[in-house]
Amino acid sequence: MRNFRNYNIWKDSVSFTTEIYKIVRDFPSYERYGLGDQLRRASVSISSNIAEGSARESEREFIHFLSISLGSAFEVETQLQIAYNLEYINYQTLESLLKKVHLIEKQINELINVIRRQLPIAKS
Repeated sequence: MRNFRNYNIWKDSVSFTTEIYKIVRDFPSYERYGLGDQLRRASVSISSNIAEGSARESEREFIHFLSISLGSAFEVETQLQIAYNLEYINYQTLESLLKKVHLIEKQINELINVIRRQLPIAKS
């Protein structure tokens, strides 16, 4: 079984989520349970799906959960842009967070590709 705690993507995404939680604290009170809640949940989903997928028996299942994690990262990216558009975060914060989420997305894609290359080729 894989140990998700050894994956840098998992560590980076937990750290990223912690940062998201701190930023959402500064959202207007009426928005903490709207966009703020969605942003928190999507960011938590990134590391959670890496962890859950690592417990799966097959490589294909792991890839499936990594793909869900990647989708959550894209969701966070969208929500960050909305938060910026609504002036809940400034441009510097947006750029910093986008840089971090892009790195996480890249790491997830790289891991998916490594696992795919190791899969046996299906015979037709």
